[in-house]
Amino acid sequence: MSEQLYLDKAFFKQSLLDMAKLTEEQRDYWTSLDSDIGDGDHGVNLSIGFRGISAQMNDLYEETEDIHSLLKKSGMILLSKVGGASGPLYGSFFMKMGEDVTGKNQVSYSEFLGMIKNGIAAVQHRGKAQVGDKTMIDAFLPGLEVLETYQVEEDPYQFFEKFIEVMKKGAESTIPLVANKGRAMRLGERAIGHKDPGSESSWMLMDIFNKNLKVRSEI
Repeated sequence: MSEQLYLDKAFFKQSLLDMAKLTEEQRDYWTSLDSDIGDGDHGVNLSIGFRGISAQMNDLYEETEDIHSLLKKSGMILLSKVGGASGPLYGSFFMKMGEDVTGKNQVSYSEFLGMIKNGIAAVQHRGKAQVGDKTMIDAFLPGLEVLETYQVEEDPYQFFEKFIEVMKKGAESTIPLVANKGRAMRLGERAIGHKDPGSESSWMLMDIFNKNLKVRSEI
């Protein structure tokens, strides 16, 4: 089934626009999580960044020649507009995501999974975090482990749902942790009992891809 599933440039355009809507809807929630252990600006910053992508999307879509260019320029907008750690991390995710599909306006499901793997690798390289540090890596790396198990005979929609479920559990796993990165590190044991905002936003943003895959499954 997965070998018959292809995702075009319009899929990524819609996903980015839907991510922009999500950041507006979740801005206060993500910011409240960050207020507990960080600078209190995670939701606000992501909202500003994705608002920039949304405002420029029509021009970006027309001016970019392939999926890679669309994602790279979107990532550059995040880098330029988003403060704190989330701008460089999410910017790097999208800039690296399409690197292996340069020149393509349509990708296979397997290529799509590879794109997400590349994005996660970029986040880890940029942030230098490991599982247990109370960062978005606590969601991303368990998700990456799921992606590495993919077999072509698997149902693509159920498989991606499993990826999201594992990422969500990873975000939950940050609650009892002491932070080893970022401003939350200064809190020591006072960070225990609070969910990391980056881990929460990461699975929710990836879930936008999941929801748009489900739309494709119904066509």
